Amino acid sequence: MNLKTITKSIFALSAVVALAACSNQTTSNSTNSKSELKTVKVASVGSDADIWRHIAESDQAKKAGLKIEVEELNGGVPLNQAVAEGSVDANAFQSIGYLHGFNSSNSSKLTPIGTTYIEPMGLYSKKVKALNDLPNGAKIAIPDNPYNTTRALRLLETAGLIKLSADFKEGTGTPSDIVENKKNFEFLLIDDTTSIRVLDDADLIAIGNTIALEGGLNVLKDALFYEKADESTITSINVIVVKSGNESNDDYKKLVDLYHDAEVQKFISDKFQGTKVEVKKPISEVWGK
Repeated sequence: MNLKTITKSIFALSAVVALAACSNQTTSNSTNSKSELKTVKVASVGSDADIWRHIAESDQAKKAGLKIEVEELNGGVPLNQAVAEGSVDANAFQSIGYLHGFNSSNSSKLTPIGTTYIEPMGLYSKKVKALNDLPNGAKIAIPDNPYNTTRALRLLETAGLIKLSADFKEGTGTPSDIVENKKNFEFLLIDDTTSIRVLDDADLIAIGNTIALEGGLNVLKDALFYEKADESTITSINVIVVKSGNESNDDYKKLVDLYHDAEVQKFISDKFQGTKVEVKKPISEVWGK
């Protein structure tokens, strides 16, 4: 083999080695890029879980350096226990009022790190077209769980149907706190998951938006009256929650920014017909009130 041929062979071999090195480097960079994504586990349920699955698959999540795993659990207590026990990092499903109730009855405390939305509770009826049409002695069904019972009663008061005592307590109030009931309405406490079925039996029902949506109702179009996002409904604002002590974690904070991303908000608005009203407030303005 002559010198010229040997030289060509050396250059060819060098090129192959260089390409292989570049290929290995590219593969290594790709692997490193994937491995640099921080895994954050978010627990949710129903329509909220749909939102977080969308966020998990978004380019925005990858740009934020997160690999979001969504775990769907049924029931508010299991969702909160999962965060308290550390099997998930955060959850997104509950209102501030619900969170206050959980913290007051559990030794493990949870802390909200950001607001998401308010889903208006609405008053629905198949029997009357307007609240003024409700007859004397009408049957009004409200949810039978502490926070939503008081929320429904407060909504009925705002609608002008009843008056509550001055010392009415959010989260613990009951129909016995009604001090004015001019039309002698009868109040029925029901499992709120059965609300849609009870529409045929009661004259008026207070239904939370998640259950209304699942029953084919749009609170903005079908309710006779519904909550507005203002100072009186602060406890109805939904939040992203972590275990107390983890609220300064930067990766968890990114969840709040991702929720309020413009593309994500468009998805939420389109999918839920505007019934999940975005609330973007500093948590210090709503927590602890």
